[in-house]
Amino acid sequence: MTRVIAVAGAGGPAGRAAVRRLAAGGAVVAAADADRARLDGLEAETSVVDLLDLAATQAWVDDVVARHGRLDGVVHLVGGWRGGKGLSVEALDHWAVLEPLLVRTLQHTSLAAQSALVESGGRFVVVSAAGAGQPSAGNASYAAAKAAAEAWTLALAHAFGRAGGDAAATILVVKALLDDAMRAARPDAAFDGFTHVDDLAETIAGLWDRPSAELNGERLWLTPQP
Repeated sequence: MTRVIAVAGAGGPAGRAAVRRLAAGGAVVAAADADRARLDGLEAETSVVDLLDLAATQAWVDDVVARHGRLDGVVHLVGGWRGGKGLSVEALDHWAVLEPLLVRTLQHTSLAAQSALVESGGRFVVVSAAGAGQPSAGNASYAAAKAAAEAWTLALAHAFGRAGGDAAATILVVKALLDDAMRAARPDAAFDGFTHVDDLAETIAGLWDRPSAELNGERLWLTPQP
């Protein structure tokens, strides 16, 4: 059976790595991003989708299901970061940027795909940050948004559990992500504890080979757990 997997935020480094790895494994990949240029060169079915628009997100998911008859997974890789030197009014401006990107896009994507994933026994995966559980003053808005995204994903996992079947919602926890461009720009940097996007993609691809009991409602650490 050929799996059908949707990748939200496919145009970023993590998204592109996930699309490459999933496609190499034989999956049909439906890749979405808000920017057409970021989708260039991806070997996938590409769509420009505003994930802040629930109706547009639902239409994207419905189209994938209509064309392929199923949806086996959603990988949510919409990212963003803002930080400062301390806890100040500036954090509210950061929150105004991060909450839509990190939380609302996740809410819309999960709501749009929930029933299809229950039917297929699929996987829903989101990437979080270790800082969600250890927020700093300067990182308050980012940590709060990641914590909210985790809470929503755990609620999705609860819904999957109540529905029965094999669907699973999983949180992958990293310290930060690393790609080749970052390494080239700072060749002497250690990037201790960072997870390369190719390693993240490998972990994502392996989720369909693991039973849902090991995944649903779980936080899987890809960096040393504090």
